[in-house]
Amino acid sequence: MGNFKSKVQRFGKFLSGMVMPNIGAFIAWGLITAFFIPSGWIPNETFGSLVDPMLKYLLPLLIGYTGGRAVGGTRGGVIGAIATSGVIVGSDIPMFIGAMVVGPISGFVIKKFDNYVEDKIPSGFEMLVNNFSIGILGLILAIVSLIFIGPIITILTGFLSVGVFTIIEKGLLPLVSIFIEPAKVLFLNNAINHGVLGPIGINQVQEVGKSILFLLESNPGPGLGVILAYFVFSKGMVKQSATGAAIIHFFGGIHEIYFPYILMNPMLILSVILGGVSGVLIFSIFSVGLVATPSPGSIFSILFLAAKGDAFKILLGIIVSTVVSFLVSGFFIKRTSEDDLNKAKSGVKDLKNNSPSVVIDFSNINKIVFSCDAGMGSSAMGASKFRNRLKKEGINIEVSYSSVDSIPSDAQVVVTHDNLKDRVLNANKNLQVIGIQNFLNDPNIENLFKNILENGRKNDSDSPSNKGNHKNTQDIFNENNIILNASVKTKEEAIEMAGKLLFKNGYVKEDYIDGMLRRESLVSTYIGMGVAIPHGENDVKSSIIKSGITFIQLRDGVCFGEDMAYLIVGIAGVGDDHIRILSNLAEIIGDEENLKRLKESNSKKEILDIILRE
Repeated sequence: MGNFKSKVQRFGKFLSGMVMPNIGAFIAWGLITAFFIPSGWIPNETFGSLVDPMLKYLLPLLIGYTGGRAVGGTRGGVIGAIATSGVIVGSDIPMFIGAMVVGPISGFVIKKFDNYVEDKIPSGFEMLVNNFSIGILGLILAIVSLIFIGPIITILTGFLSVGVFTIIEKGLLPLVSIFIEPAKVLFLNNAINHGVLGPIGINQVQEVGKSILFLLESNPGPGLGVILAYFVFSKGMVKQSATGAAIIHFFGGIHEIYFPYILMNPMLILSVILGGVSGVLIFSIFSVGLVATPSPGSIFSILFLAAKGDAFKILLGIIVSTVVSFLVSGFFIKRTSEDDLNKAKSGVKDLKNNSPSVVIDFSNINKIVFSCDAGMGSSAMGASKFRNRLKKEGINIEVSYSSVDSIPSDAQVVVTHDNLKDRVLNANKNLQVIGIQNFLNDPNIENLFKNILENGRKNDSDSPSNKGNHKNTQDIFNENNIILNASVKTKEEAIEMAGKLLFKNGYVKEDYIDGMLRRESLVSTYIGMGVAIPHGENDVKSSIIKSGITFIQLRDGVCFGEDMAYLIVGIAGVGDDHIRILSNLAEIIGDEENLKRLKESNSKKEILDIILRE
């Protein structure tokens, strides 16, 4: 069950990674639609001509590019956009789902191709191979998308429209939301509203003067509940975008604006379904209806078209559906952070029960491994700090670090991030794995240390360390690697700044920056105390030319999920060259006075003196 939950969370996060960077484009399209379509606030035929091309081409291409880039870097983004053009042409509906399918697949294809031909291309032919590989593979993927993927997705989504019509015929009106709400998220809202509900509703208006069918798809309550839940229970960029989205959705009537919020967390489809069911139930109980199709589905349009005497009752149904959707959405959005908190508080239980077949014998531990995705940043710092703590207590236990894909065979206990825990267990069935949220200051690490103190054995020998041959630290970290008093709006900008500095100073190839961004999408590199240490994922280690560390000071900070980071330490590590600096840093940020100096200093020399202390 835990493994399934982990996979669902990772899948949802991956979808989020394709949608969230493009929220601004959705908002731009929503504003254009709200203002300039024939039924908009200030109709304009010229400006309104932007609506269809943006919906059918721009937005799917952006998602396809983003999905391909997340898997295969910039080349993956380009080929993802090429393949997405195939599903766009191969369907009559907006291909957002198709873009989410073919974009990542295309990125994966070009990534595998690049790995295969690496070191096999004759000198001087690199650009030729790079360009033609995208051209030829992009051609093939676009044709496959056009002939197969686009039509298949069109057929599958078409079943939803058939389901809506069948339920209406059977008189199970509240249950129609089971089909309408998922269909809306697939951008079939206009097809359902104008192609199915509208014609039937017009006949009912001719017979009885109003129709409830006009309210089924246009009810803004379910979507408003989702957006409000994100505003209340989430943080960072999602929270910031929710206010504008709510206004455009509820008052502007552009319901498409909330669809990406559902795609970020597919479980929220239950929220809009239950919200829709409750709203339709209220509409049915009071036998309310509209006299025409509200387009756009603004609260103003709905109340203006309400049958005489029905406006208040319709408003009540919208409020009920909003509240239900908000409560259900809040449960799912809030539950994630609560689960993380509960995991952190249950340290002792985790230490003893992470695996039903393994029990830690604290008196017989010889090797502990701190493990992260790449094994060069947070795990190295965590291992260094923990090793030094044991050494001060005279306890001889080897503490090392590694990537999750290369854990030493003689490891007995592995400390890793909660999001990577199942990945470690799947490859190492007999290991004792301790899940944490923070490599430097986590309750589960404290419990591990406490149990070792109570059961460990002391002797006079030194614990293993990373002493030995280190390259000149000035080669790894110097004044050229420091930026003071920087300003960024997003963590992605901060990560790119740290990565570009590594690239500029000759430590990495340019594609390492994409690896840093992908690493962040997997597990946050925020380590606590206002510090983040972004670094590339394991797949881009080959892009590291030599070890280097960059230091970005952010006076105003930037959001890393629910936390604010003021110091960004970019890392590219070959072997153990950079570990002494990270070891120093791990100790330094535990001292409030030194940490304050790092955050406020205006001198690069002072920064160097603090971090490179012997």
